Amino acid sequence: MGSSMSRIPRLEWIVGLAIAFAISSPALRAETLQASQTALAVETHDQGGRTKANLDVTVTGEDGLPATGAVSIEDNGRQRAGAPLDAEGRAKLELDLGGGEHSLRALYAGDASHQRSASEASPVHALVSSTPDFSVSVSPTTLSLPVGQSGSVTTYIRPENNSSLTAPMFVTLSCQGLPDESSCTFTPENIEILASSCPDPSLPTCPITSTMVVETQLGSGQLTSSASAKRDRADGVEWAILIPGGIVLLGLGWRRRDWLGKLSFVILLGLVASLGTTACNIRYDYFNHGPPHNPSTPAGTYKLTISAQSNNGVTAVTHTTTMVLTVQ
Repeated sequence: MGSSMSRIPRLEWIVGLAIAFAISSPALRAETLQASQTALAVETHDQGGRTKANLDVTVTGEDGLPATGAVSIEDNGRQRAGAPLDAEGRAKLELDLGGGEHSLRALYAGDASHQRSASEASPVHALVSSTPDFSVSVSPTTLSLPVGQSGSVTTYIRPENNSSLTAPMFVTLSCQGLPDESSCTFTPENIEILASSCPDPSLPTCPITSTMVVETQLGSGQLTSSASAKRDRADGVEWAILIPGGIVLLGLGWRRRDWLGKLSFVILLGLVASLGTTACNIRYDYFNHGPPHNPSTPAGTYKLTISAQSNNGVTAVTHTTTMVLTVQ
């Protein structure tokens, strides 16, 4: 009897564990998320012999309310750019399109309340030019970092019509839109495109790549325990010198015969001692208030613009793409 009764709590524990596991499973959580719908509107215009596409992405939940999060743009199945959704669930992007046929699609990554979704593909024909040029894209198009951490993104430079180059084309990479107390670096920062570069897009060396590292900063300025111990030792040394020295000076001053001189000397001695042990002393201010604090990178979602610029000494050509940085 006692043995059968002891099995009941164990059975309840096993059943409870199974229910908890089922509730926490990704498949069941996905069923509780609200479905979403992503729509993509594309407008194109020709500028300087090249086609630019203005993209307007809208993401809504099945209840008709705007979704939150980020979207990315694919071109013929290849990631090109990313952007955060605004309060209305919309994102606007601009793409420089190389000559030929393109198929653009918007992908929504989902959030804590919405499932991911994708728009229908939008075919676009871009102008074909014989002028040497290039395009730029990034992968991944979204990057999430805890404060104080760093992450990397691959930047792709795809040469276009470079076989007609008579001299190397150099492309310089940079980024804009970073939050305060953060930085980005490219390795390499300058890309060289030759007439022989990337003769076949299927080759492993195509496209030409550069690694972009984004760094955030964790605030500092607190004194460590070792620094506090050094400060305490420094205070002890200062008082060990100040007190005996003050007694000697006071004795010398007290030997003066006029009382006014004695009083003036005592006041002067007190003033010197206070200056040496209060905020007027640089060491006192440093040990008691510490160095200036370094602020942290503010948390939030940011739209970064990656620029690729080439210059032949006469004209400069700049192509851009965008991505989403989330600082937690």
